Amino acid sequence: MKQFKYLFSFLLLAFFLACGTVKNTTSTNSVDGAFKFKKEASKTYFSILQLNDVYEIAPIQGGKFGGMARVETVHQNLLKEDKNVMLVLAGDFLNPSLLGTMKVNGERVKGKQMVEVMNAMNFDLVAFGNHEFDLSYSQLQKRINESNFAWISANILHNANGTQSYFFKEKNGTKHSLEDSYIKEFKNPDGSILKVGFISVCIPSNPVSYVHYGDMYKEIQRSYNEIKDKVDVVLGLTHLSLAQDKKVAELLPNVPLIMGGHEHTNSYDKVGDVIIAKADANAKTAYIHRFEYDPATKKVKFKSQLKEINDKISEESKVNEVVNKWQQVLQAKIQDVVSNPYEIIYHAKEPLDARETPIRSTQTNMGTIIAKGMSLAYNDAVDCALVNGGSVRIDDELSGDVNVVDIFRVLPYGGAVLKVDIKGRLLKEVLEYGLNAAGTGAYLQRYNAAKVNGEWLVNGQSIDNNKVYKVAFSDYLLKGLDIPILSDKAEGVISVYRPTSEELAYDIRKAVIEYLKSIK
Repeated sequence: MKQFKYLFSFLLLAFFLACGTVKNTTSTNSVDGAFKFKKEASKTYFSILQLNDVYEIAPIQGGKFGGMARVETVHQNLLKEDKNVMLVLAGDFLNPSLLGTMKVNGERVKGKQMVEVMNAMNFDLVAFGNHEFDLSYSQLQKRINESNFAWISANILHNANGTQSYFFKEKNGTKHSLEDSYIKEFKNPDGSILKVGFISVCIPSNPVSYVHYGDMYKEIQRSYNEIKDKVDVVLGLTHLSLAQDKKVAELLPNVPLIMGGHEHTNSYDKVGDVIIAKADANAKTAYIHRFEYDPATKKVKFKSQLKEINDKISEESKVNEVVNKWQQVLQAKIQDVVSNPYEIIYHAKEPLDARETPIRSTQTNMGTIIAKGMSLAYNDAVDCALVNGGSVRIDDELSGDVNVVDIFRVLPYGGAVLKVDIKGRLLKEVLEYGLNAAGTGAYLQRYNAAKVNGEWLVNGQSIDNNKVYKVAFSDYLLKGLDIPILSDKAEGVISVYRPTSEELAYDIRKAVIEYLKSIK
């Protein structure tokens, strides 16, 4: 019996040693400890560095995370592993950004800084994201023309007076149509070519007159069918919600990887045999996907690594030079308003939610802070404060140390805080309109105003239709654009006080900064 026991233990040990030996012949680790394949002469290897939803070229959160020059260092390290490397971005990079709202030589930057940095990084491919269409058509066309990388989307067309056509890139006076898909070629060890195809669609969440959105699912299926027989592998590069990406995965079970964007928080999901990978916004993280392709079996394997982009990573000098050029522009513009742009004014133990969907749909902690800052601008001598969610343009969360620049990123357009004497009846109508506008920029972030049991309250008391209330409004709201019933000429608006340049209320950002300092 003992002999059998020893024999069994020996065989078990031999089995595990054998498994370990097999594993070591197929894989090894990269310099930073991440998994990578051990190369075999008969197979082809390539890597993809994936970003998504990047609006800031410089590090964020007090310099701790992000920064495109750091991403470029990761890129260069991958190129040292293997020359077969692609750099891709799964949509949303031209807008929103604080720099994008600045004027240089009389023209708003609107993503020019992103394209210039991405060209310096030698990006290969981008997908259209919904925020690309925050730009006017002429602005977007300039950015496409300036770019040295490819753009794809199967469901996006340019609409001109009811006629749809592909967007194009114009170089040296020649127009080149953008494509539904993209093919990247890598050399196999035997000299033959490995062809990797990319397909893409964009969420139709930003309707503008110059864009026609085709059906996401029909168009990506069409695009896949058109490319699958021309390539060895098809991958997704999409800008959709996670639920939509999962439906794409169900439709296209032979696509091994969908690199997605839109959510702003990292995720790694599996639907059948399809992986859906999304990194964090603003290059706080990036995904590294390492692939092995076997020409004999036509099979592809890959391993993914979520790489944190932090202050332990050095900044690549060439890209950093471009970043610094634009940061000097930014600092000069901000110093027109405040003297110390990088002063730490608050520490957020819980993330301050300024993401587009929540800020336009529900009361968020960031929205409350902005409204409280507006009230502070008038020494709290107002009954309530209201700001349209559309004024908030960062589409991100703030956590940890918050500096002055962060608040400018949240409210890039600035504007005054107005003190308005308004009849209770109109105030109720405005509040109700804002509530019903959930999902749009007209949704109101509030302080001292709430709807309880179907009734609007200010300072905890029911609004009196005939009473005159003092309300702090963002100046944009009094233009009658987001909320048509509200303007400085509306019946029910008794008076409007507009602050002078010496007052805190002259710039909403200064008001929010002072409020955060007061509760630091």
